[in-house]
Formats: sequence, structure tokens, C-alpha cells
Amino acid sequence: MTSSVIHNSTFSMIPIFVAFLLVVSSSLGPVLPFPSLPDSGHQQLANHTLNTAKDIQKLRRVHAYLKKINKPAVKTIQSPDGDIIDCVPSHLQPAFDHPELRGQKPLDPPARPRGHNSTEAGSKSYQLWTDTGESCPKGTVPIRRTTEKDILRTSSVRRYGRRRRYVRRDSTGSGHEHAVVFENGDQYYGAKASLNVWAPHVTNAYEFSLSQIWIISGSFGNDLNTIEAGWQVSPEQYGDNLPRFFTYWTSDAYQTTGCYNLLCSGFVQINNKIAIGAAISPRSSYNGRQFDISLMVWKDPKHGHWWLEFGSGLLVGYWPTFLFSHLRSHANMVQFGGEIVNTRSSGFHTSTQMGSGRFAGEGFGKAAYFRNLQTVDWDNNLVPLKNLRLLSDHSNCYDIRQGRNNVWGTYFYYGGPGRNVRCP
Repeated sequence: MTSSVIHNSTFSMIPIFVAFLLVVSSSLGPVLPFPSLPDSGHQQLANHTLNTAKDIQKLRRVHAYLKKINKPAVKTIQSPDGDIIDCVPSHLQPAFDHPELRGQKPLDPPARPRGHNSTEAGSKSYQLWTDTGESCPKGTVPIRRTTEKDILRTSSVRRYGRRRRYVRRDSTGSGHEHAVVFENGDQYYGAKASLNVWAPHVTNAYEFSLSQIWIISGSFGNDLNTIEAGWQVSPEQYGDNLPRFFTYWTSDAYQTTGCYNLLCSGFVQINNKIAIGAAISPRSSYNGRQFDISLMVWKDPKHGHWWLEFGSGLLVGYWPTFLFSHLRSHANMVQFGGEIVNTRSSGFHTSTQMGSGRFAGEGFGKAAYFRNLQTVDWDNNLVPLKNLRLLSDHSNCYDIRQGRNNVWGTYFYYGGPGRNVRCP
């Protein structure tokens, strides 16, 4: 599993389109800062007129949340994109606020699935903040600092860092649109793929564009469990249009549990090279250099926790098994692909792009791709997908084509421009 730059290649395509039943919805969730550290984003709400009791109450909630989520750092790093990265002692990260983790320390790495090659030595994080040449000391984890601006971009302090509550089987009315491949009908213990990274245009602050892996269990009612990892462009969440590495989890269909990144107690990070939520660099360009990141999520057979690896061997951390109900045992579906939000804010379909903003048929160097798709079986082996199905729920706006060859294994191209003559 490696992060790689790919220069040229051409691959035959096998288009397959299938109807589906899944829907996953996304938005923002919880976060918290460390008030004693200097912070360019920690501006008082001076330019907000605090003329009502409601304004003052909201300000107090924002400050309380920042105080809770932003932990004391032994070092801070200013990223070129404006982010502040706090190097927080690993035992003080937000996960250890959880009652079942309080007073504990991160676990040692588990055995990787058989059939997987990883070389952590010399592996890179491919994140913009590391371009400074600065790094976080051993024994700390890099955490993107949450600012007042981050929270004030959202409609609710309480829901900050969390997805929208609605989850529908049919996404046509939810505003969430997908171009994905999925497999179900078996027991799954992980998934792996390399994701082509782009910077798709997002039309307004309340939409996003993402590409990710989903690990899913339960029904699509209130008991839905998911683990998610990939890259996303979300102006509301991050205040810009940069593609950022992200994670998400829920155990109740995005209602009250789970969050993005480290914005609540849940995911335990063990790596001092990766900042979840930080911008990815480099990125792919049309008819130019192509860049992808490899991600693998798998269930440790010994302790049952779900682990995440980034790139060529960087073990990011794990979701403790007690966070979940159905995922305590296994997943019943894995899914790969893209998702956007279409708010129809101007009365017609959004021009928010998925992937590169080009349709799948344009192929390598133009359309975005996933390659080397695999799942993890009950015996901790990486295995090929057996019964892959495709879904493009708005194929005139975003589509998908799948193929297979000896170099990329199972792969697919996906994406699109959104609004066009066939997608009004």
C-alpha cells in the first residue's frame, strides 16, 4: 500500500451500472481548542454584534467547546494553508476523554493483513503542513487546531463536526449523490484501495465533495454503523477548497454518536506524522501528474479494534471496538467511491464537482480513479472483491466505470461536473 505519483498509462474500461440501496449523509461535528496557545484563528467575536442573550450564550458554548477539544500542546506548527497543527501528548488526545479509555495509553500496532506489504520507514504523510520541515516529537500526535471561525461557519455548535441526521435508502431526495462501487452479502473485516486525489470545485459553503472507503454494518435505520476514511473538500468544515484527509464514524446512523477526525472521543491516533483533517499535497492535475493515496481499514483479530493505515505503512490509529454495536463483530458491506451534496441553492442542480470534475469515460489523467480494491476476510487475508456492484444515482451528473487489469487489479473511474445540459 503506497502513496504514489503516476505519470502515464492507459487502461481498458468495463462499464457496469447497478442500482443500490445505500445512502450516507455528511456535514460537520464536534471540536475543541486550547486557549493558552497563540492562535490566528482564535479571534474574539468582535465583529459579531453581541446584542442578544442568544448571541452571548452561543459565544459561551463556542468557548467551552474549544476549551474541551483543543488539548495542551508541547509544540505548534503553522501550516502554509493557515492551519495550526498542535503536537499533543498522545495520552492527552480527545479519545482519552472517553470514560472507557480514560487513563489508558494507545495500543501497540497489530499484525497487518496477509498479502499486504508496508514499509513505514521512509514513508511520507503527503500533507501540506509537513512542507514547513517541522515535525511533531515522538510521543505526540499532530492535531489540527479548531478555531472559533471553524465553529461559527456551522449552524450549530452542538452538531459541529457531525453529519446530517437523515439517512435514506433512496438518495434522490436527500441532496446526497453518489458514484460508488460496493459489495455485500458476506462478512467483511476490512478494505483497501488507492484513491486518486484532486481538488474538485465546490459551489457553496454548504456543499462538499468527497472520495472515500465505507465500512458498513447494520441496517439503514437507526442502528447503522460506519467507519469512513478518504479525502474531502468541505468549505464549511475547513474554511477552504483544499482536499483534506479525513475520517468519520457513527454507531447510530449519524444521530448522536461519532464525528469527523478527532473532533470527539473515539478514534485513537498513534502516529506523529499524520494530522487528520489536514490538507493533502501534492494533488493531481488534468492531463498532468497523477497522485493517489493508499488507505486500508481492517479489524485486528486479536483485540477486535478497527485500524487505519495511510500510504506505504503509516499506521494512523484505531477505532476501539466498544464504539460500535454491529461492527464489534464484522461489516456486512464495503463501499468505495465519491459523494457530493447538492443543495440546489440556485434552483437547479449544483455545479459542485465529484472527483476531477470529469466523467469516467475520459479515463486516465482526466477522470478520477480508485485502484487495487481489496477486502479483508475472516482470517486476516487481503482478497479480491468477488461480487462488485456499481451505483451512479445521478448518472447524467456523475458516473462510474469499472475495470480490471494486472497492474491496478480491480479499479474504477468516476465523477463528473454536476450541472450540464443533461443534468439541469
